[in-house]
Amino acid sequence: MKRVQAYIRMNRLEQVKDALAERGILGLSVLETRGFGRQQGQTADFRGSTYALNLVPKIKLDIVILDDQLDDCLEAIISAAQTGELGDGKIFVSEIEDAVRIRTGERGNDALT
Repeated sequence: MKRVQAYIRMNRLEQVKDALAERGILGLSVLETRGFGRQQGQTADFRGSTYALNLVPKIKLDIVILDDQLDDCLEAIISAAQTGELGDGKIFVSEIEDAVRIRTGERGNDALT
């Protein structure tokens, strides 16, 4: 099993959810978060003054999938979230040792399907 954590633009959430659903990936957690990467935040003008927005709002997706779903998952996120502009986000993939469905006690891959 793999855990995919993706940080995307807030306005791309629906496109990413739809792209994942088209590939059969239906379970995910969504969190609103703030942070910055290479762009070091943004600047904005308000009433003639420029000020820094050091923490940019983002959406964090947390998805646990079967190993054979990884390529589809990554392709779905990239195709739906990519604008070509700075700040499109990042995807991190890590290994999951086990999963347990609390209701039934199923473990491993059975807990995800």
